[in-house]
Amino acid sequence: MRERTLRKDRTEVTFILPADNPSGPVSVVGDFNGWQPGVHTLKARKDGKRAVTVELPSEGTHSFRYLAAGDYWFNDESARDQDGPNSRLHT
Repeated sequence: MRERTLRKDRTEVTFILPADNPSGPVSVVGDFNGWQPGVHTLKARKDGKRAVTVELPSEGTHSFRYLAAGDYWFNDESARDQDGPNSRLHT
């Protein structure tokens, strides 16, 4: 799941996952962070989920995936678009 907040020249996208599925640390990894794990690690929230907010340029298209412990890559089930094996979002 994702939440969006539009700003004047950027879009803040919050990536949200359940607290325990999958277990262990999870990063959102994509073209916006050079596909580097650990740059955007999801953190626990008070509502029992975990999330991370990423600022992206407005009016762009971005490919991403999630990376969990044990080198487990997975896509965002709420993504409406795919880019090969990756999820894609439009800002």
